[in-house]
Amino acid sequence: MIDDTDRAIINALQGGFPVCDRPFRVAAELLGLTETDLITRIARLRADGVLSRFGPMYNADRFGGHNTLVAIEVPEDRFDEVAAIVNAFPEVAHNYARAHRLNMWFVVAAQSRAEVDRVLTEVEAATGLTVHDMPKQREFHVGLRFEA
Repeated sequence: MIDDTDRAIINALQGGFPVCDRPFRVAAELLGLTETDLITRIARLRADGVLSRFGPMYNADRFGGHNTLVAIEVPEDRFDEVAAIVNAFPEVAHNYARAHRLNMWFVVAAQSRAEVDRVLTEVEAATGLTVHDMPKQREFHVGLRFEA
């Protein structure tokens, strides 16, 4: 379970993170914590599976890379297994369940289109499932946040 301090950390850090020599210290001070306490709490939230990742979200296109949205139809009894396989790829930014026939969606970001294609091929081989590649045609900024 998470406490009110964990919720405050999750809610505060979704909107940005300081860019400086000691970002955890600055972020901790804004939350009324010590740098060590903030780092320890984030590590525990990750270890407990409350946070699947902690890090920046990059727009690969702006760095000369490529990304794509991917969907898979995953049998319900294999969902956790397939999620673990997909999430093991460092190119996968995030993964989420959808109430749809194509019930698993994720984003792949890589240095080149060839690398994106390699990841998609490896995901298909590792899962035995068909991946549906949906490269963006137009970009929209959604500003997605999850309140804890």
